[in-house]
Amino acid sequence: MQQSVASAPVPSVEVPIILVAEVQDSLLMVIHDLNRLDGLLAHTAQNLMLRFSSALSHLESVQPAGGVDLNAARGAMSAAVIELQFQDIASQLIAHATKTLQGCAYRLAAESMGSEDGEAIPFVEDIPQRPNPVTQDEMDAGSIELF
Repeated sequence: MQQSVASAPVPSVEVPIILVAEVQDSLLMVIHDLNRLDGLLAHTAQNLMLRFSSALSHLESVQPAGGVDLNAARGAMSAAVIELQFQDIASQLIAHATKTLQGCAYRLAAESMGSEDGEAIPFVEDIPQRPNPVTQDEMDAGSIELF
């Protein structure tokens, strides 16, 4: 005698297609905004790096005069350059959020609308499982953390 194992029905929720389309559009709009933010951060970090490098080179050519502590100024400039590493961390977080949102948008569309015969399904990367790809939360001179 063979026993049949009854599987429990998977719960589902009926959602109007227009709502799914609006949510997907919103997710894709946020992805676009995140990509713009990433570009702005990269541009700003590049400009700051050029300005700090220029200021540091000017400090190198200045002769000590009247109580000006050039070593302190050089140290402050070097520390400021190290702080610009936040752009790399921010870019990694933006990329992670973008992959998560894109995966959600495509999965939402695939689950709610299905696919027609012969219709191509967009390539979707798996939604990242780790909630935070960047574990570094501070930067100190002379230290490096590989992630």
